[in-house]
Amino acid sequence: MTDIAADQPAVTEADGPQIMSWDSGVRRAMTIYVPLTVFVLVLLFPFYWMAITAFKPNGELMNYKDNNPFWINHPTFANINKLLFETDYGHWLTTTMGIAFGSTFLSLFASVLAAYAIQRLRFKGSEYVGLAIYAAYLVPPSILFIPLAQVVYQLGLFDTPYALILTYPTFLVPFCTWLLIGYFKSIPYELEECALIDGATRLQILRRITLPLAVPGLISAGIFAFTLSWNEFIYALAFISSTEKKTVPVAVLTELVQGDVYHWGSLMTGALLGSLPVAIFYMFFVEYYVSSLTGAVKE
Repeated sequence: MTDIAADQPAVTEADGPQIMSWDSGVRRAMTIYVPLTVFVLVLLFPFYWMAITAFKPNGELMNYKDNNPFWINHPTFANINKLLFETDYGHWLTTTMGIAFGSTFLSLFASVLAAYAIQRLRFKGSEYVGLAIYAAYLVPPSILFIPLAQVVYQLGLFDTPYALILTYPTFLVPFCTWLLIGYFKSIPYELEECALIDGATRLQILRRITLPLAVPGLISAGIFAFTLSWNEFIYALAFISSTEKKTVPVAVLTELVQGDVYHWGSLMTGALLGSLPVAIFYMFFVEYYVSSLTGAVKE
């Protein structure tokens, strides 16, 4: 036993930190980098699939026995040409953009006023009003669009973009208000008290003090409202019937599926191009979005 122990190399003090660093490196890779890599691959795979399908000819799309489904052998621009020049995709994209910006602006305007009144004015029952507004967000849109359809018909807004601009805030305002209430709560009230002592009105305080400090929260709520408006399907399908006035999510599905014929290449091209504006929107404002989730104004 002593001879065997003597033959084994002894662990020196210099080897100890190396072994510990190796173990910590392996543990860090298994607990952080491996799950993060899997998470990124799962999130990016749909975009990769849309991209390769957009450039695949129909022969490769329909024959996976002789072609690799995860690669392109003979890329083509026929699918992009069909989408951009044989359909009204440009008009669909413009209409969707206008509806998204219009509904986002109206939702933020109403949410700012409601959140500020609930959080700062402190009227009787303000907490219950805030809970009631958030509870309205929990109502499924599939239930709301039936009574909203009657209102849209009576106002003469059916088959117009204004029908969507005015109905989208019904589910955008509750969540944006609830989000901004939490953000306004983190802004020190002493700043407004000083402004009130100096003779400022509530509107001046809101415009010159509260809103500039709440920019990250406003951007966070704006990203949420813009994304939901861009991807909304039920209201856009129910309130818009003309082909040229449809939004991208509805038009891509209804116009590129003809009976039992699915134009997969053009469908994936439309879905890929339709997701780019939202991705670009996130890219420019991601820092403000993260800051709104991690904290607000330091006292």
